[in-house]
Amino acid sequence: MRYRMNEYKDNSNEDLEKIEIDLLLQGLYAWCGYDYRNYAFNSIRRRIWYRVHAEKLSSITGLTEKILHDSACLKRLISDFSINVTEMFRDPVFFLNFRELVVPILRTYPSIRVWHAGCSTGEEVYSMAILLQEEGLYDKTKIYATDINATVLKIAKSGLYPLENMRKFTSNYIQAGGKQAFSDYYNVVNNRVQFHSDLTKNVVFAQHNLVTDRSFNEFHVILCRNVLIYFNNALQQKVHNLFYESLGMFGILGLGDKETIAYTNERNYYEQISASQKIYKKIK
Repeated sequence: MRYRMNEYKDNSNEDLEKIEIDLLLQGLYAWCGYDYRNYAFNSIRRRIWYRVHAEKLSSITGLTEKILHDSACLKRLISDFSINVTEMFRDPVFFLNFRELVVPILRTYPSIRVWHAGCSTGEEVYSMAILLQEEGLYDKTKIYATDINATVLKIAKSGLYPLENMRKFTSNYIQAGGKQAFSDYYNVVNNRVQFHSDLTKNVVFAQHNLVTDRSFNEFHVILCRNVLIYFNNALQQKVHNLFYESLGMFGILGLGDKETIAYTNERNYYEQISASQKIYKKIK
């Protein structure tokens, strides 16, 4: 009997935790419109408990009360929910394949619109700007770089990054088929580097919520890499619908290494144009 009671208690605790998390996320959505209800549960759960402990609270319910009455705490939680792991020319083979397989397609267009969805702190935006500049396409390109998090967008706009990251970024750039010295694109300022402003002259940085906001243009390229892995299946499908609606015919969709369109409703509307990378072309 003792074993069964303990088992019941454990199950009850898990159920109660799930209820508390659901209430927090519903309250967050109702209060300020941030919708994390369909994010991957384990990922959201870890971030909620991190904030509970950081605020020196004892329960998720206590955190719910605090975010509804303390705007600073609310901002901290939203920041916790944002996934901001990125780097210049991340997964270099992706950018090499983009240069070799997608750039020839883009050369045929009189103008090019690119959407970086979930751009985080902007490293991949600068990467694409450099690539397109080297291929002679940047002047006819408009890049829309969006993220839900206003704080990371400010970093992206600034073009300032830690100097210590440059060795890794330079290695990625070379592997991605870079055509000149990577250091030509930035100046060193104390312990940081400042990327040249001409790399963002054709970039529009803006807040956009993939969960709640709709399409805002028709694009030739949409890049959303290593974002969808944090969404559950239903939310992934919703975002794929958004991307499909936002891509013009023969438009290019680039995803992260662990992401796929294989289980989406749109899987038959694309063809994979890279054997090793998640680069797809819309064909229907």
